Amino acid sequence: MNLDPSTTKYLIRAKIVADGIVEKPDVVGAIFGQTEGLIGDELDLRDLQKSGRVGRIEVEMTSHKGKSEGEITMPSSLDQVETAILASGLETIERVGPCNAKITTTTVEDVRASKKNKIIERAKELLLKMMEASKSSSVDLTETVRQAVQTEEIVSFGTNKCPAGPNVETADSVIIVEGRSDILNLLKHGIKNAIAVEGTNIPKTIQDLSKERVVTAFLDGDRGGDLILRELLQVAEVDFIARAPKGLEVEELTQKQMTKSLRNKIPTEQYVEMYGLTDVYKMPAEPLIKDEKDVVKPSDKGFGKKRDRVQPMPPKDRPKDYKERKDLKLSPEYMKYRETLNTLSGSQKAKLLNTKGDVVREVAVRDLADALRKAPREATAVVFDGIITQRLLDNLTGTGIKAIVGVKLGNITKQPAAVEVIPKTMLE
Repeated sequence: MNLDPSTTKYLIRAKIVADGIVEKPDVVGAIFGQTEGLIGDELDLRDLQKSGRVGRIEVEMTSHKGKSEGEITMPSSLDQVETAILASGLETIERVGPCNAKITTTTVEDVRASKKNKIIERAKELLLKMMEASKSSSVDLTETVRQAVQTEEIVSFGTNKCPAGPNVETADSVIIVEGRSDILNLLKHGIKNAIAVEGTNIPKTIQDLSKERVVTAFLDGDRGGDLILRELLQVAEVDFIARAPKGLEVEELTQKQMTKSLRNKIPTEQYVEMYGLTDVYKMPAEPLIKDEKDVVKPSDKGFGKKRDRVQPMPPKDRPKDYKERKDLKLSPEYMKYRETLNTLSGSQKAKLLNTKGDVVREVAVRDLADALRKAPREATAVVFDGIITQRLLDNLTGTGIKAIVGVKLGNITKQPAAVEVIPKTMLE
């Protein structure tokens, strides 16, 4: 409906229902005829339309099964009181043509308020576009300058001219990544000791570097990262392994994602055991023992004590008659943990044990986090058929549990000082 913006202040909307077939001219005629003289000469519709104080009356009708219904709209530039009287006068109409009819005023809209709302909404859209355009321009400029500086910071390292950060030459530890773009992203976040392998063929430069420095392999969380890691484990000496979140590449990571991934790096031996890479990685040789006095004896009583371990002697102190270690004995509590863990294999259950190794509660692994928060006072250890996660360790705070035993370790960033973390590999 087209309204005269210079005159229309209010819009009267009314609903009409007639007991017969009526059309627009019948409704308009009834409005003019049956309100004439009813609401005063000053509100005579014909005079108001001639003076432009009431606009064109629009009627939309539909008929169904011998009855008609529709909507009436009437623009008004009268004041609020006069418009309200006019709107209520429509409800006095009882017949349209030969049919009984009923008109009900549904709303009287303030057209100016609607226009104000439209102005506000449109202004918000335009302002957001202006702000985005301004921000994009600023970011593009900043990013362009930053990338230019970062590109200048990349150096070619070693005989293979590997792309690297400027600190690789002097740093005690280095980060091995896949490509040049990964180094750019690390430089963006202030990490300058990275070097790139650029493919699955590991350069001799990196192989030699890994023998001299502490090396962290920081690889993409995809199949390509898996392949490069397998070759690195075969030809280089990698100390720690960090991975980007699954499906993401190092070059895509935000500063928070990058920091978290590097903080959660895992020692290589542990990573190899967790992910079954023993076929490509040769574990370090077992320490040697000279005689029985070099072995810490198992304790006789009490649960929650650490595993009896071999205390290796430094290579320079080892006499010629050192023998290869044949066996490693487990303390009684570790034997109990192993026995309990074996009985739980494949069950997806957990058992809380007391100091004597007796079961004080058994729950499903899915309910273990809640069970730990409400653990009985006598519980000192938990053994379960699952992965030891940071969430489970956090839930041990404030409990009397001193040991947690699981199938393997997840990503652990902070371990409670009073809790012993025991994966299955420590019980074998």
